[in-house]
Amino acid sequence: MTRTARAFWLSVPGAGEIRPVTLPEPRADQVLVRTRYSGVSRGTETLVFAGRVPPSQYAAMRAPFQDGDFPAPVKYGYLSVGEVEQGPEHLRGRTVFCLYPHQSAYVVPADAVTVVPDQVPAARAVLAGTVETAVNALWDAPPLVGDRVSVIGAGMVGCAVAALLARFPGVRVELVDTDPARAEIAAALGVDFAAPEAASGGRDLVVHASASAAGLQRGLDLLAPEGTVLELSWYGDRQVQLSLGAAFHSGRLTIRSSQVGRVAPARRDRRDYADRLALALDLLADPVFDALITGRSPFAELPDVLSRLSAGDLPALCHLITYDGE
Repeated sequence: MTRTARAFWLSVPGAGEIRPVTLPEPRADQVLVRTRYSGVSRGTETLVFAGRVPPSQYAAMRAPFQDGDFPAPVKYGYLSVGEVEQGPEHLRGRTVFCLYPHQSAYVVPADAVTVVPDQVPAARAVLAGTVETAVNALWDAPPLVGDRVSVIGAGMVGCAVAALLARFPGVRVELVDTDPARAEIAAALGVDFAAPEAASGGRDLVVHASASAAGLQRGLDLLAPEGTVLELSWYGDRQVQLSLGAAFHSGRLTIRSSQVGRVAPARRDRRDYADRLALALDLLADPVFDALITGRSPFAELPDVLSRLSAGDLPALCHLITYDGE
């Protein structure tokens, strides 16, 4: 029996389209997933959409089930939630998360999907990849009890980090962003908010996720002596210029990168990728994460949605893509 589905492809940088695809018959160790929702990871996916992945990062930036190659044509994405229609008995009928591009149905190995806990709504589960990034970040640079922490950049990743930090005993969290409207998101997450020029100083830890040189510089400026900036931003092909004079050396400040492609060294010998993703899904039982989903559109409109997100015409944290009727 021949099955078909529809997939989003970036045909050329700056323009995408929906294409038909033929699905293979699942083997005994595979699952057929019918997609219910996918999420647009705004920062990374708009850089991909604009063709701004530097050639040196083509291999590192490949999504697990990506088809094609950068800059285009390429089928990209990694926040997909669906229902298993065919596969091993213990998975049939279950809602699962998969690091799969935007596609209405797909066949993958059974071990490539993670069951969504019953207490996590399917729409919220698209945030699993983002929360997994936040978990890895806080394994890389965990705060101590009572620390003063700033998160610069109230996008998907920054907000996910802030939401987790709010759970740490005695940790005072300030979310920093140039958009005053993000104060409402901060309030929903249970953390303080400040514009960059009014942000609190003397911070023990700054998590930077604004993908801007100005944000990174501000993070350094806010640190207490011997503090750390944890850099989560990915800049694509952009150059970043910093001022590393003044207090950078005398204050013994640290800039440390964190990236979800590898499990943080602090947990690498005891946790694998599956453990980390399962933890992220468990954490999503908290309805506070609904604040990160700020819009939704049907799958047929995804080419226009990505164009508008890339141009800045559609403000969003996580934009939800729905597959009703696909």
